[in-house]
Order: sequence, then structure tokens, then C-alpha cells
Amino acid sequence: MSNKNIMEYETVELDDENSALKILDQTKLPGKAEIISLKTGEEIWNAIYLLKVRGAPAIGVAAAFGIYLLAKKADTEDYEAFYKEFCRQKEYLNSARPTAVNLSWALSRMEQVCAANAQKPVAQIKEALKKEAIAMKEEDIRVCKAIGEYGLTLVKEGDGILTHCNAGQLATCKYGTATAPIYLGQERGYHFRVFADETRPLLQGARLTAYELSASGVDVTLICDNMSGAVMRNGWVNAVFVGCDRVAANGDTANKIGTSVVAAVAARYHVPVYVCAPTSTIDMETSTGAEITIEQRPPHEVTEMWYENRMAPEGVKVYNPAFDVTDHDLIAGIVTEYGIARAPYTESLKEIFRKKQEAGNPSCMPYMEMGI
Repeated sequence: MSNKNIMEYETVELDDENSALKILDQTKLPGKAEIISLKTGEEIWNAIYLLKVRGAPAIGVAAAFGIYLLAKKADTEDYEAFYKEFCRQKEYLNSARPTAVNLSWALSRMEQVCAANAQKPVAQIKEALKKEAIAMKEEDIRVCKAIGEYGLTLVKEGDGILTHCNAGQLATCKYGTATAPIYLGQERGYHFRVFADETRPLLQGARLTAYELSASGVDVTLICDNMSGAVMRNGWVNAVFVGCDRVAANGDTANKIGTSVVAAVAARYHVPVYVCAPTSTIDMETSTGAEITIEQRPPHEVTEMWYENRMAPEGVKVYNPAFDVTDHDLIAGIVTEYGIARAPYTESLKEIFRKKQEAGNPSCMPYMEMGI
């Protein structure tokens, strides 16, 4: 493995010269840091589905670069033919993972660029798509840092923080969402003590969160998922920070499977749970968590993956949802780049989008037009 620190790698990168999307293959971590180049729609789709690129923000940026590269290949100067091909590729990529709203959000945002430039030559539309995709990556870095600043106001020096799955730098372009307060605190000498759940069955906490935090010099302790109650009962955890893949209008959140268990245990021990959510993950068209489509993953991820030998009997039934929904009443606050939303979320999330509109961010305009 390279001596290069994992934090020095780009999670998602555009290689426009070679018409490729370059990603850090997260299925190989922590054993091997490998950058792979994706050029076809199938390669990009598989990378998203197989979690080679993962984390809601990183998926969104990868999708933006991906759809630009696929549109770039369209060999036509006719707008209608170009737009038809764009939409075909958009729908294909969007089918890779149904729960993370950033995927559809990013692709829709790119489609809006096509529509806004319909009267221009196709070559100029392609350039506009490239510009928008690059802007989305730069925006992700700013958003994560802002979430970190707001999150840092919720904790104090020396606090113990528990996190589940990986909502770190590896899930974004920099800083992460749930880890952003941790990284900013590390820079400022807060000396946080972090507990990272291993996060079965894909072990994102063990393979990714523990890896990147330790590489950054953070005091991190890896625990099995069923140990969260023990560390909370011991008084070692002052706050829980998690990311999410979709936030419903009432504040219910879909995050990696097991998050709802952590939240329920935290409620028992009076530990506040904060969901770190870029506004791009907030889906105001989804009323409650009950309406969120939960992705079902293959059985072998539970029975065989990561094991030298199969660890379950042949033929046993397996239920393997990728996410669960944490009810809004278990969440102390939703930390966004425009501030912290608190209950009642039906009102505070509307206020977050008002702030976003006032800041002149066009990506919230559809919500505002719906009266949200």
C-alpha cells in the first residue's frame, strides 16, 4: 500500500482529458488504496451499486461527473436527440441506488442545466454540464465545512462522540458530514474521544471511519454495533453524530441500517442524537420516513462477505436492508449548512430552505415554488 495518507486522496475526481470519472475504490479499503477510472455508463452504475463510491454527497458528485461524461459522448448537434440520450442515461444511473436522494438530486440538477440551455449549441450545453458538475464538488466541500462549524457548537472540548457507518471524508469530497465537527475540533485542539460502530454487514465503520479518523490523529475506538449501549451507560458518550441518505419533511431520517437502534439506545441514556444533513439530502416531497424506499441488498453481504469461510448455514433466509428509518422524535437536531433544525421539523426544515433561498442558492427553488 502507498505511504500516502488516505486523507490525501480525492474521493471523486473528473479526468476530463481521458473522459473518465476517477474514484477511490472503497471496497478495497483499508487494505489497498486504489484509484479506478470509469468511462462507461455500466462502469459508473456498477461503482455506485457495488459501493465502490458511497456516501450520499460523494454519490451525488460522482453522478454529476458521470452524466456529464456520458453526455459528452453524445455524437449529435440536434438538441432533441441529445436531450433524449441524456435522459436515458440519467434514468439508468438513477436506478443504481433508490434510497440516497443525492443521486436523483444531482442528476435532476444536471438535467436543469440542459433545459436552461436548450437554445444553445450542444457543445455549449456540454460545457455548461461540466461547469455545473465541478461547481457541485466545490459546493460539497463548503457545505461540509459549514455543517462542521454548526455541529461544533453542540459539543465541548474533551467530549465523547459516537458515530455510525461512515459519514466521513470518504463519503464526501472533504471533511465529511457527521465527522466534520470532529475534524474541525481536531484542528482546534478539542481532543474529542470518538467511538466508531463497526456497522455490519459492510463494516463501513471499521473499514472506513476508524481508518480515516486514526489516519488523521483522532482518538478513535472501534466498537461492535451491539456495544453502543455499554459505552453510553458508562457515560463515555456525550453526543451521537450520524449522517443520512434522506430526510423526510417531518424530520424522519433514513441512514445506514442500525442507526435507529443507536438512536433508541441514546434516548434511554439521555444522549442527544444529531443528524448531519446537507440540504441536498432533505426531501420535502416525502412526508414521513414511511414513504422512503429502503434498498434491499444481496444476502451474501451478511452470510459470506468479509469472511474467509461462509458464516451462516446454506439456504437460510436473509433480510438485508441497507438502511433504516430513525423517527424524528429520537433526533435532537438536524445539522445543515444553513443552521440546525429542531422539532417541530415540519416548520424548522421549511425555515432552513428559506435561509437557503435568501442566500441565493438556486437548487432550493423547486421547494420554494411548492410553497415549502
